[in-house]
Amino acid sequence: MVRTVPRKGRCAVLVLLVAGVVSTASWANGTQSRTVEQWGIFELSLKGSSEGNPFAEVQLKAEFRRGDRVLAPEGFYDGDGVYRIRFMPGEVGEWTYVTRSNVKELDGIKGEFVCVKAGPGNHGPVGVFDTFRFAYADGTPHFSVGTTCYAWVHQGDPMEGQTLTTLKNSPFNKIRMCVFPKAYAYNNNEPQYYAYEGKPLKDWNFKRFNAAFWRHFETRVGQLRDLGIEADIIIFHPYDRWGFKSMGRESNVFLLRYLVARLAAYRNVWWSFANEYDLLKWPMEDWDQYMRLVQEIDPYNHLRGIHNCRGWYDHSKPWVTHCSIQDRDFAKAPAYRDKYHKPVVYDECRYEGDIPQAWGSISAQQMMRNFWMGSLAGSYVGHGETYKHPQDLLWWAKGGVLRGQSPARIQFIKATIEALPYQQMEPDFSRHPDVYILAKPGEYYLMYFTYTKPLAFDLPGDSPYRLDAIDPWEMKIQPIGSANPGPFSFTPPKPDYAIRLTRYAPAEKR
Repeated sequence: MVRTVPRKGRCAVLVLLVAGVVSTASWANGTQSRTVEQWGIFELSLKGSSEGNPFAEVQLKAEFRRGDRVLAPEGFYDGDGVYRIRFMPGEVGEWTYVTRSNVKELDGIKGEFVCVKAGPGNHGPVGVFDTFRFAYADGTPHFSVGTTCYAWVHQGDPMEGQTLTTLKNSPFNKIRMCVFPKAYAYNNNEPQYYAYEGKPLKDWNFKRFNAAFWRHFETRVGQLRDLGIEADIIIFHPYDRWGFKSMGRESNVFLLRYLVARLAAYRNVWWSFANEYDLLKWPMEDWDQYMRLVQEIDPYNHLRGIHNCRGWYDHSKPWVTHCSIQDRDFAKAPAYRDKYHKPVVYDECRYEGDIPQAWGSISAQQMMRNFWMGSLAGSYVGHGETYKHPQDLLWWAKGGVLRGQSPARIQFIKATIEALPYQQMEPDFSRHPDVYILAKPGEYYLMYFTYTKPLAFDLPGDSPYRLDAIDPWEMKIQPIGSANPGPFSFTPPKPDYAIRLTRYAPAEKR
């Protein structure tokens, strides 16, 4: 239920956007029925003045209340005299709201709505679970399998539509993507939209946002949400010819507040403060300030990470929720876990491709290995693809279509792990260093052998285990026998080989 309380003499229009349906009513028309899905978006749209610079001069937020719980997301100006406040309700039941503004016509507007139970496929935002893992707000495990498409939202509708179709049929449930366009090898085209009013290449007004750009960007975030894909939004990066990396601290803060106001209500948002932050050479206190600010103004505490090139950010700082790292040494995963006590995401472990640069020329087999090693080491791994193309249509840069052989193998490992109670399984680093083991001792073991060296240890318990052989490249699982409790040894017939041990159920045939 939504009720709006008009002030005497007002004739402005209130617009409510709920679950993608827009309805408009004069404030004088009284009550309308409205429901919002849990972790959906309630949007309050107000018509006001466009004089001056509303982006900078108008302050707007709303206090949303349910019982003793109060959340106060900031609003934003969307151009053409339209102001919006977006809210993601996390609790079922009746919510009330009241707006606060330094503009009389936007202040003190009250209403209420009902939040109903989330529908199928809506598990809420992803957060940290049990120190090293991720889970959705409803408790559903999130086995993060990411990919990188830095500038896919800057390629125009045909290419972007193709990217969404590819993602729909891919194993990926997270995508790293930039707010700003990217100027780098294989990615030199101009975008259709720019984030600010002004003229390219560098004549921008950093106090006035281009609403068309932001509507386009948030549409893509919403489409990812509907596909069940997390949008890992990269806010800053060094690969720039437009001056966006040189706006200065004040403009960076201004951007962060607008970004959070527009996008935080989307449940699939992650905040990545930079790609290769250390190449920007900004003071460390600036990065700390930016991350603390978003922690403070994001009512939903979305995940926050920052990606490195050579110099590491201190992931132990309290405003960092997880380690987003560029590294390809998965033997270091236990050290990262021990040092930071947070989920570890190898967001960039080099890319499958054939370009001259070493970081973009690993084989599909190596990308597959990276996913097995990283996943069984208790971390998460990100994919990327950089195959040469006559029009420079590389997935890593622009999206489009996937041409490599690793995504099918990544889907296989994802399905293999998700079929196990992996949220209850821990990496076992006590065995041979060439063997990666994920285990729930006494019940389940998943092991990946990088070489053909034997492994021996004692299987606990008093009942036997089913033994399955797994060929990661051929994507085949085959039963090869049973193993009794006590001494167990196994020598893989070839490298890149995996086995799975599962306790037999009491009445299960061996």
